[in-house]
Amino acid sequence: MQSLSLDALPLLISHYFWPLIRVLALLSSAPVFTDKAIASRVKIGLAAIITLLLGQNLPDNAIPLISVMGLWVGCQQLLIGVAMGLTIQLLFVAVRYAGEIIGLQMGLSFATFYDPAGGGNMPVLARILNLLAILLFLLFNGHLLMLEVLAESFQLVPISTAPLNRDVFNAIANTGSLVFQFGIALGLPVVTLLLAINMTLGILNRLTPQLSIFVVGFPLTLSVGMLAILLVMNNFAPFFYRVMEMVFTRLSQIMLLFSQS
Repeated sequence: MQSLSLDALPLLISHYFWPLIRVLALLSSAPVFTDKAIASRVKIGLAAIITLLLGQNLPDNAIPLISVMGLWVGCQQLLIGVAMGLTIQLLFVAVRYAGEIIGLQMGLSFATFYDPAGGGNMPVLARILNLLAILLFLLFNGHLLMLEVLAESFQLVPISTAPLNRDVFNAIANTGSLVFQFGIALGLPVVTLLLAINMTLGILNRLTPQLSIFVVGFPLTLSVGMLAILLVMNNFAPFFYRVMEMVFTRLSQIMLLFSQS
């Protein structure tokens, strides 16, 4: 039977405390886990279980908890976890952005619903696409890929007092361009079709002023927009999978930048 001495207790706490901060920061900023329907106790318990599983393979560190160096290491782990979570969140932001521009073109931007995950209002189409993205994320084992990247991050960026590479923050900011790139790529077919219909209605309004375009235009754009979204849904799952692969690839590159001091 193994016995634990009081002298080894601070080292044991330090061994699991710093990984726990990184895991908690990831779960507090990553998609799906940020839903307010998930209680904080569940997140803390899940983070503790993940830390116990990962901490067995991590090297020991002798960083004291209550010290200036401990504060520095804690801030580092917090930044690494939040950077990982926010990078994955860009995948869902791109989908919501596509829903917003489609809803704006269809005239449904005024129809908003309360988003329990974000705590704010979201257009109805963005809400629907966001729910589909969450289901596809779980279907494609995105949560398992996230845990895999988390485990690899402790190998690439071990817990130490070494400074972080400042180029990481520029890489995260550049990753934000994926929101506009993939959001527009997803919504461009529907927006182009609706724009052509609006131009046609504008020409008809000039040719026949007695025709009430406002009475005909809104039902027409709404019906055609819903039909176009139905056709786009056939390619939504492959598109989302390719975007998810690119986001996780970019996340791996960010972790490599973290390892370069």
